[in-house]
Amino acid sequence: MAIGVWISLIAYFALMIAIGVYAMRKATSSSEDYMLGGRNLSPKVAALSAGASDMSGWLLLGLPGAMFVSGLGSAWIGIGLLVGALFNWILVAPRLREQTVHYGNAITIPAFLANRFPTRSLSLRTVSAIVIVIFFAVYTASGLVAGGKLFESAFSGIYNFGDMSNYGMGVMVTLGVVLIYTVVGGFLAVSMTDFVQGCIMMLALVIMPLVVLFGEGGGGFGQASQTLNEVDPTLLSWTSGLTFIGWLSAVTWGLGYFGQPHIIVRFMAIRTLKDVPVARNIGMGWMLISLIGAVSLGIFGRAYAVRNGMDIQDPETIFIVLADLLFHPLITGFLYAALLAAVMSTVSSQLLVASSSLTEDFYRLYLHKKASEQQCVAVGRVCVVLVGIVAAIIASDENSQVLGLVSNAWAGFGAAFGPLIILSLMWSRTNGNGAIAGMVVGAVTVMAWISLGWNAEFMGGPGVYEIIPGFIASFIAIMVVSSATADAGEYQHITR
Repeated sequence: MAIGVWISLIAYFALMIAIGVYAMRKATSSSEDYMLGGRNLSPKVAALSAGASDMSGWLLLGLPGAMFVSGLGSAWIGIGLLVGALFNWILVAPRLREQTVHYGNAITIPAFLANRFPTRSLSLRTVSAIVIVIFFAVYTASGLVAGGKLFESAFSGIYNFGDMSNYGMGVMVTLGVVLIYTVVGGFLAVSMTDFVQGCIMMLALVIMPLVVLFGEGGGGFGQASQTLNEVDPTLLSWTSGLTFIGWLSAVTWGLGYFGQPHIIVRFMAIRTLKDVPVARNIGMGWMLISLIGAVSLGIFGRAYAVRNGMDIQDPETIFIVLADLLFHPLITGFLYAALLAAVMSTVSSQLLVASSSLTEDFYRLYLHKKASEQQCVAVGRVCVVLVGIVAAIIASDENSQVLGLVSNAWAGFGAAFGPLIILSLMWSRTNGNGAIAGMVVGAVTVMAWISLGWNAEFMGGPGVYEIIPGFIASFIAIMVVSSATADAGEYQHITR
């Protein structure tokens, strides 16, 4: 069995590296090429790249695991994300594509904010770059944790990697392959691999639930529903046992979309403004199918496990367990590759955005203002490796939970950048002072909320997801400070 799995995985790794080498020959001659693909992504590549870089290992591990434990009540996370992604494409995508070119042809989010608010450019680039690097280190770690869990669950008792645990080897292999194609091929490689990975992920999330339901031991939809009702009738309820705060904390995941640098940077790279609606339709269709598949896998995977007497120690590994149990080794390897695709597509995007900020907003700003394009590309590659090493250190804790790490980083970005991106694109009175205040207040509120444990328990009741107070506080801070420190000379007319 293991040979077939490895054949599929090695073929997948080879394909990703080959794409990186191809991209190196096409788009790594300048900073704009390396970090933004020359702003020449086709609608389908931009759409699936945005989707795949968004839907990390949590799509195949975290969300199915939550559905396995809690039932349909956890599906509100997916619904909130779907709505948030749609509004992100409608409100942010066309405006950001247009205005990043208009304001100095910015190739990073910090550079756009600096150009948009020139009187506070240095402070904005510095603060936003710090936020990006800190939260992306955590976010990237969540992907490496998913890779570690794959190796730990799939190869436990089959392989022994010497002094290194299967989990540790999974982290290293995942990071190693991502570093190769990201360092070599830059943004174009990341986007092209995202497209391929997005197709693999969607196919896996269509195949797996169908086999779980209608394959041997599945019993079909009716039998699965009966089994779940016998275990716990609330598993098939959208609202049973769900408080208003719990529901609100789930659906407000969608607010995070407006502030995710690794997602909205795809909007900046789309070929033309006219391509945005086409990309939106492709991206939303992909996302809808993938989320339905992940939700179905978790809830019906629970029914399958109960009917067949399976003891699932870690609900977040249900995808891995079923892939190993139900399929031919070559198909199992393909499904493992789908999980790695979910992980790698996000990790590579996050590493590149963090590297872009370190290169453009630290190295070029403070250390070498007259650096050549070739020097910046070289520094960007070094920064990709450095951020990856930090993320691997964070991911070294084998008890880490994918969904927990993702939720913290997602909230941090959503609160720090979400209100600022929306208001900078749509409210002409936003100024640099308000922008800095919003970023700082949003990030600090999220970190304080997590530190105080209020995301787990709040005032004796259920916890409140940290993005809610963070997003609201940031939004208010921007509007209040911008209004109180009005500078007519800094107002930028917004036409769209």
